[in-house]
Amino acid sequence: MTTIRHMVPDDAEAVVGLLREAWRLAYGPLMGEQKALEASRAWHTPDKLAAQAANEDIISFVAEEPDGRISGHAMAMMDENRQAKLARLYIAADKYGSGLADDLLRAILAAHAGLPSISLEVMEGNDRAIAFYAKNGFVETGRKDACGGIENVPTLVMTRVLPRA
Repeated sequence: MTTIRHMVPDDAEAVVGLLREAWRLAYGPLMGEQKALEASRAWHTPDKLAAQAANEDIISFVAEEPDGRISGHAMAMMDENRQAKLARLYIAADKYGSGLADDLLRAILAAHAGLPSISLEVMEGNDRAIAFYAKNGFVETGRKDACGGIENVPTLVMTRVLPRA
């Protein structure tokens, strides 16, 4: 049975591997394999992920399989306006349709209970992710021309109101 738990710095190497593959699959077709790989290499280093896992202001979860493999990762933080932002939610391709993404999202939402809302950015054309977030109560609240700082990538901003604690 898959276990959802808080990420620790020692998970960083495994999460990097998961993120690189997830980015190749999700963003390669949308922005080109090379651009997706370069962005992932810049953002998803073991040192950066270990530091984020150790940062008390960032909430990260991993999904761990019985054999120790990390099959999912979700991370949220507060943005510059002190609003909750879902920055990552990725699962291994062999877990698509398993409910694992729902489990990770529920963990993130529970960790932010009491806040007014949580938002995220998703690339236009990432129809699987957009449908997932819409199914889970997120609605489009804006558009941008950059996703997470990557210029010229049409992006939707989606927000979900959180229940009062």
